[in-house]
Amino acid sequence: MNHSPDRFSNAPISQLIGFEVQPGGVGEAQVDLNCGTHLHNPMQRVHGGAIAALADAAMGIAFGRTLLDNEDFSTIEMKVNFLRPVKDGVISAEANVVERGLRIGFVECTIRNARGKRVATATCTCTVISD
Repeated sequence: MNHSPDRFSNAPISQLIGFEVQPGGVGEAQVDLNCGTHLHNPMQRVHGGAIAALADAAMGIAFGRTLLDNEDFSTIEMKVNFLRPVKDGVISAEANVVERGLRIGFVECTIRNARGKRVATATCTCTVISD
């Protein structure tokens, strides 16, 4: 039996940064972020760390939705490619588990702006931790 998606959707970091987690199925997630000046770097663009955190949240939720009751996980590697800057508006991260083995999983994520333009891509490798 899988954990309730709320275990991953309502993390304190999501509330702090302002992530809005959408309902999703096993191995998938969509997380939205309304970007404004509170997330800007000195160049008046959304800080790359906020975009990376959004990707990390989406990929973590997607992977978390594959876990059994006696399993947890940890991200062991993550890569983000920034493709275009973001100033404001809603950006959406869509993540999907590509492969889920007994101990290791691989997840991909695409982040798009409100016009549907790709602003970043990300991947991560996760390891399953059993009780």
